Amino acid sequence: MRSEFTRKLVFSAMAVAVAVATSFIKFGMPMGGSITLFSMLFICLIGYWFGLGWGLTAGVAYGLLQFIIEPYMLTIPQVLLDYVFAFGALGLSGLFRGKKHGLYLGYITGVLGRFIFSTLSGVIFFASYAPEGMNPWVYSILYQGIYLGGETIITLILLAIPAVNRGISRVHHTLTAD
Repeated sequence: MRSEFTRKLVFSAMAVAVAVATSFIKFGMPMGGSITLFSMLFICLIGYWFGLGWGLTAGVAYGLLQFIIEPYMLTIPQVLLDYVFAFGALGLSGLFRGKKHGLYLGYITGVLGRFIFSTLSGVIFFASYAPEGMNPWVYSILYQGIYLGGETIITLILLAIPAVNRGISRVHHTLTAD
C-alpha cells in the first residue's frame, strides 16, 4: 500500500515537473494563454492513470506553480478561476481511468474543463479587452479556443502516433506492475 502511494506521488511530481518544463516551450497569446509543448498532457496522464483525486491534485499543484512562475493577479477570484480551477480541471481526465479510449476522452474532458473556467474568467475579469461591439462571451470563447484548441489538436495528433501510444502504455504498465 505504502509503496503504491509513494510510486504515484513520485510519478505525479515528475509529471508536474515535466509539465512545467514543457510549458516554457510555447507560442504565447498577447493577453495570456499559450500553446505549449504538450504541457497539459502530462497532467491529464496523472488523472487517466491514477484516477480523479490524483488528477485534480496534480492539476491544482500545476496551476499553483504556474501562478508562482508567471503570476497575474487582479483579484483572488480571478486567481482561483485562472490557476486553481482551470488547471485543476485537467484532472477530470481521471473520470475516464480504465475506459476504452480513456486517454483521448480524458484529455478532451480535462481541456474542456480548463476551457470553461478560462472562458468564465475572460468574461468576468477581462471583458474590457473585447473589441468594441463584440460580446464578451464570444470574445472569450474565441480567445480561449484559439490556444487551447490549438494545443488540443496538436496533442491528439501526437497521441495518434502508434509509437507514442505504445510508449504511454508501457510507462503505465511499469507504474502498475508489482
